[in-house]
Amino acid sequence: MRGLVPDLESPQPLGAMLPGIYQADDFAQRFTSGLDAVLAPILSTLDNLPAYFDPRTAPEDFVEFLATWVGIYLQESWSLDRRKEVVRGAVQIHRGRATKGGIRDTVAMVLDAPVEVIESGGAVWSQRPGADLPGSAQLELVVRVDLPEISDLEMRRLDDLVKLVKPAHVPHRIELGRVRGSEPAPVEAGPADMTE
Repeated sequence: MRGLVPDLESPQPLGAMLPGIYQADDFAQRFTSGLDAVLAPILSTLDNLPAYFDPRTAPEDFVEFLATWVGIYLQESWSLDRRKEVVRGAVQIHRGRATKGGIRDTVAMVLDAPVEVIESGGAVWSQRPGADLPGSAQLELVVRVDLPEISDLEMRRLDDLVKLVKPAHVPHRIELGRVRGSEPAPVEAGPADMTE
């Protein structure tokens, strides 16, 4: 909830809008200045309303509020910049919800680690009837995370996250280990490393 902001002046002081006889009245001016102090934060918020709806410029407490609007859970341990980035990415997350890429991107964004998603299904088209179906009949979703280990609490949170973003009818499991394509780049020997 927004409160009073010290020394914030109203862009539209009420005392200046009163009839001339009250503009010279000390009591009327002091009374309306008290109302100006209450209305100034409201007017300032309304004047800057677009900035409140952009996570990059929104105040910290409003970022939390925006997260509830877009259905994103923010962890308290995240920095403000990370929370703003997660809220900004919510549209992309929802666009890819229940897809292989959406699951991968969501888990990778939350854990800040490489993620690989392996699914048993597939899609194909054929010009001839009776073509083989892609994938396997056994539904399965494997989410492999490139982390050496995580706590039991973090594993339960990760499991809950995957349940939220995957198709409800597909069973899943989570594996910790090396993700394909995330191997460290080979170190090349520089001139100082060469021996004759």
